Amino acid sequence: MPAKTTPTRHTEELEREYVIPLRPSQYQPSRRRRAGHALETVRRFVIRHMHGKPEDVWIDPRLNEHIWERGIQHIPRRVRVKAIRFEDGLIEVDLLETE
Repeated sequence: MPAKTTPTRHTEELEREYVIPLRPSQYQPSRRRRAGHALETVRRFVIRHMHGKPEDVWIDPRLNEHIWERGIQHIPRRVRVKAIRFEDGLIEVDLLETE
């Protein structure tokens, strides 16, 4: 009988594009917490879909500025991002350029 192998950490680099809906962040928190809640929504989405840890997610400052662009209360409905998981487990989340 073959020996059981333990699941290993993802060692290959992975790059994906996502459209993250921020609509729940519009209604769930109070008015003065929407932008921060939206950033946490992005972080949770990326952790769930890229199989990472919360401390390994790095959000690009351009994405942060895009969410905060119209202030703390008026966040975008959705954001298009590019997520890259590197071999060491670090996940980088960038704002996807629209053409």
